[in-house]
Amino acid sequence: MDYGLIGEKLTHSFSKEIHEQIGGYTYVLREVQRESLDAFMKEHAFCGINVTIPYKQQVIPYLDHIDESAGQIGTVNTIVNRDGKLYGFNTDYTGLKKLIAQRFDLNGRKVLILGSGGTSKTARTVCRDLGAASVLRVSRSAAEEDTILYTDLNAHTDTDYLINTTPLGMYPNPDASPADLTMFDHLSGVVDVIYNPLRTRLLLQAESLKIPCTGGLPMLVYQAVAAASHFTGREVENERAEEICRSILTQRENLVLIGMPGSGKSTIGRMLSKKLQMDFTDTDDEIVQKTGRAITDIFAKDGEAAFRKMEEELALTLQTCQHTVISTGGGFILNPVCEMAMKAYGRVIFLDREPDRIKPTDDRPLADEREKIEKLYRQRLPAYRRIADHTIPVTGTPEDVCEKLLQTIGQA
Repeated sequence: MDYGLIGEKLTHSFSKEIHEQIGGYTYVLREVQRESLDAFMKEHAFCGINVTIPYKQQVIPYLDHIDESAGQIGTVNTIVNRDGKLYGFNTDYTGLKKLIAQRFDLNGRKVLILGSGGTSKTARTVCRDLGAASVLRVSRSAAEEDTILYTDLNAHTDTDYLINTTPLGMYPNPDASPADLTMFDHLSGVVDVIYNPLRTRLLLQAESLKIPCTGGLPMLVYQAVAAASHFTGREVENERAEEICRSILTQRENLVLIGMPGSGKSTIGRMLSKKLQMDFTDTDDEIVQKTGRAITDIFAKDGEAAFRKMEEELALTLQTCQHTVISTGGGFILNPVCEMAMKAYGRVIFLDREPDRIKPTDDRPLADEREKIEKLYRQRLPAYRRIADHTIPVTGTPEDVCEKLLQTIGQA
């Protein structure tokens, strides 16, 4: 290959599409097993590569020259082959520094970095360079300087910023989280370098606690732009990097429609999917198709609890779908499992239709009478508002609502 990424497992990677949007070369994802790394590096049959878990330190002995900052950090994620000699750089530093500096002020603050691998070393240097007063890494072994054990976290509840550099919560195991944020007294920000899923369980908890937070997608793009400049010798403008961030987010992010039965989720969802050329899924239709039974029949014979369990199982199968409009049943998102699953890759949009404008129908067991609708709306409204990233009043025609929604999400 000429350009690409090496690592042990790469099914989670967005790097190919990012680099090929930067332009000028084909980018290959190549999984290299540990026993094959030596032969791969000695052959060095490439022009330029990026390096990810677990090889950011292991590749260093094969290099002829290491950039000063990469040498200080002790990890390399970008290698360029120049006339048979290998030059190593750490563009993770560039990407992470830009990500943090644009969003948070670390000057004089206390930072905890979860993890002790190569990326944690990069994060430590970034935090110190951004003026942090105290930087501690959290490890299972705590064998190095400025490193503590996870069991010591209770002594550091005064932490200002938390940075996750572990793979906990990364696809294909998105249900994991490296820490419980409720133990910290006054966090000012949380950074998770994971970018797949777009919102990890750690970030979702931060959002629920109203803590400013960011995932790793911008860092990935910024470091890729820096790597591309080493590969090609051409600088990429900052505006282009931001365009690529937006493009990748659009390609990966779902639009999850929530709201009362009869609020227009299915109609508006299908309309959205056509306008944005996205896939479409209706959770109620999925359950009907899978079981071969009407929802009214499931409620009548098995009860609501059985139906909610079906929704939960469906949510876990849908949680990794991407670029899809998902229309949910009225109670779907109220299950915490469903909420977490939908938010991992989805922007949640509450279609708020006033209860007096919702028509009772016999095919909706919980909304077949006017009194039921009004009571259900009062019960669910606080949860809908809490869960939603955006609220769109359902007034006018479906086309009107769709246009308001597109304007709200910046896709008009």
